[in-house]
Amino acid sequence: MDTVDRRIIAALRTNGRVTYADLGRQVGLSASAVHERVGKLESSGVITGYHAVVDPSAVGLGVTALVSIHPTDTADDEDVADALAGLPEVESCYRVAGDEAFVVKVRVATVDDLERSLGRLRRINGVARTRSTVVLSTRFEGRPNTSYVDGPAAGAGE
Repeated sequence: MDTVDRRIIAALRTNGRVTYADLGRQVGLSASAVHERVGKLESSGVITGYHAVVDPSAVGLGVTALVSIHPTDTADDEDVADALAGLPEVESCYRVAGDEAFVVKVRVATVDDLERSLGRLRRINGVARTRSTVVLSTRFEGRPNTSYVDGPAAGAGE
């Protein structure tokens, strides 16, 4: 992957619906050359998909919580992760270092729904307990990280 590929990725992370012609203008290539590079990035697994960014409140998901999952001594992490993946309200799941095994992002409509979700989380085999942090407001989320565009040393020494 070269600098042009990194710039293509950064542009697509900002606007996944940009045309190949516009993308080409942004990175200094023809539309067909950009199309070929994007295809290679997709087939190699660098670009894994495209999606719409939706305002959770606008679709009725006004409560967000970050929930730490503390495992039992005999928990199998893969089994717990599979069970977490089966809960539609669990939007993201991170395996973490520390006392907890996972931190999950849960989105639901109401605090009552959050209480029911926490009950479902606690009933998962291998979950000893949970610790929840309710999000009061979101300053930013899903922001494209473009620090890789100019290579790993970008911003070093500044």
